[in-house]
Amino acid sequence: MSKGRLFLLHWDKEEAEAFADNLRQQGWDVDVESEDGGRASKAIKLEPPTAVVTYLTLKPSHGLATTEYLAETKSTRHIPLIFVGGEGEGLAKTKAKLPNAKYISEDQLSKTLEEYEKP
Repeated sequence: MSKGRLFLLHWDKEEAEAFADNLRQQGWDVDVESEDGGRASKAIKLEPPTAVVTYLTLKPSHGLATTEYLAETKSTRHIPLIFVGGEGEGLAKTKAKLPNAKYISEDQLSKTLEEYEKP
């Protein structure tokens, strides 16, 4: 039985698939987007996931643009946003624009996702 559905954003296709495979092994259904934030937004609006996991380790501005749109859109603003990694100015900008999101390190992801699991 699935723990729920996640949408994972990361701008390196191979890494994104590796991260998604790890989450799938933990029992999550995972959709991945690694190339187009607009395509991700449309997919998330069409079928809202349990949470959106965005890696800020590569091209954090891309992840921020996509998640900002989700946070500002009526049909998706309720979806929890979880940011993994990141540092410096990119992370600071994201925290300033989306203060209600969760900001974690990669080793905290499994524990953080526990609160979103289906009963």
